[in-house]
Amino acid sequence: MDHDEPASPNAAIQRLAARIDRPIVLVGMMGVGKTTVGRRLAAMLNVPFCDADEEIERAAQMSIPEIFAQFGEPYFRSGERRVIARLVGEDGAHERRVLATGGGAFVDPETRALILSRAIAVWLDSDVDTLVARVGRKGNRPLLKNGNPREILTKLKAERGPAYAEAPIHVKSGNQPHQATAMTILKAIDAWL
Repeated sequence: MDHDEPASPNAAIQRLAARIDRPIVLVGMMGVGKTTVGRRLAAMLNVPFCDADEEIERAAQMSIPEIFAQFGEPYFRSGERRVIARLVGEDGAHERRVLATGGGAFVDPETRALILSRAIAVWLDSDVDTLVARVGRKGNRPLLKNGNPREILTKLKAERGPAYAEAPIHVKSGNQPHQATAMTILKAIDAWL
């Protein structure tokens, strides 16, 4: 290839992928797009994608709403921490992958410390209007069951903001295509590494 030609975006992504030596963990509020953007990001980097909530449901053989209803949030958070520890390589084996976490995972101090020490934490952030549009009508969010989704999301966003802010990378997710958000994440990771 002629050195005067600009490098293709795919070549630049693969060079960045080679520099990433641990999992990328997406954190942030429910509805921000961690799973959909995470799948796109993993495909671009050619690494596996994992959704912590799906792994929790598989391990418990129950849905997250069922776990919350039967055992409560503290029990769920404990199981979530164990699953995330396994997925980010608690044994020191840092497998390269993209991991989407549940909205409350990074708020737990132990889980947050684990992610910060073993992964690249990316805070995917959106405004409340976007979050309400994405999750307000769905019935599968245990924390939105008892009240006005806008009020609950506004309160959760304010409460969780300081924890999310500990992630070294902060990317806004709005109404742009998932591909554009994934590219913004890649650029932010490249600048951070």
